[in-house]
Amino acid sequence: MNRYRILNNGQPLGSLFVIAAPSGAGKTTLVKALVKARPDIRFSISHTTRLPRTSERKGIDYFFIKKQEFEEMVEAGAFLEHALVFGNYYGTSRAAAESQLNQGHDVLLEIDWQGAQQVKQAMPECRTVFILPPSQAELERRLRGRKTDDDAEIARRLKQSVADMARWDEFDYVVVNDDFDQALEDLMAIVMGQGELFRSTEQNLQGLLQDLLA
Repeated sequence: MNRYRILNNGQPLGSLFVIAAPSGAGKTTLVKALVKARPDIRFSISHTTRLPRTSERKGIDYFFIKKQEFEEMVEAGAFLEHALVFGNYYGTSRAAAESQLNQGHDVLLEIDWQGAQQVKQAMPECRTVFILPPSQAELERRLRGRKTDDDAEIARRLKQSVADMARWDEFDYVVVNDDFDQALEDLMAIVMGQGELFRSTEQNLQGLLQDLLA
């Protein structure tokens, strides 16, 4: 595993991987599968002000907090990154992430592109990965499959997703989540330091992007 910093005693610190995607691209499912396959990797749990979905648990999927508490943490400089997404705040605890890295663990951040930019500024050595869906039609199918949003909300999310996907070239690596097992294998290669084929500068994505950004 490649490392980007070394402790004074010569012990390597963990690497920080930032994974982002438009809503519905399958990012969360991929990250959970990666962490399950690689239990040595630590998943950074974000704080958010949105309400939990039925299947979500506090401290497992997110730390669900009130807006006032979140804003107090921002003022205190407690977040490595934070952003307003779909009317709710999301943020990554700086102390929690750095603690894991200092113990030699690789850490995954599952955030949006705005957060990824902030982390890149704070820790330029991090590796950023963007997950793309195989088509707009498949993206819409996945959003509808959640059965959590009405037509108006899905239309809004699709519009926002197009804007988000236009940021793909700001990331170090790109993974297309068409076949889940293959996408997981590609993501695994990146985390293991074998992801040169998935560099955003190496892939021919023009045909896919014409569909996604239309």
